[in-house]
Amino acid sequence: MDIPDIRVEKGNAGPEEVAAVTAILLARAASAPTETPAHRNRPKAGWRRLERTPGFRAPHSWQG
Repeated sequence: MDIPDIRVEKGNAGPEEVAAVTAILLARAASAPTETPAHRNRPKAGWRRLERTPGFRAPHSWQG
């Protein structure tokens, strides 16, 4: 029994369509950088987005 490496979960793809998607995925994987990007090693930003702050701030808060 031959189990394919890629299968179609939904819909009906022909062999040519599966081959085209496989070629695109392999080309993208080959062109991807092997080292991690520099931004992954940076610390988190020191600021926050205003819409994510809680609605109430204490009266003595400097952010008031």
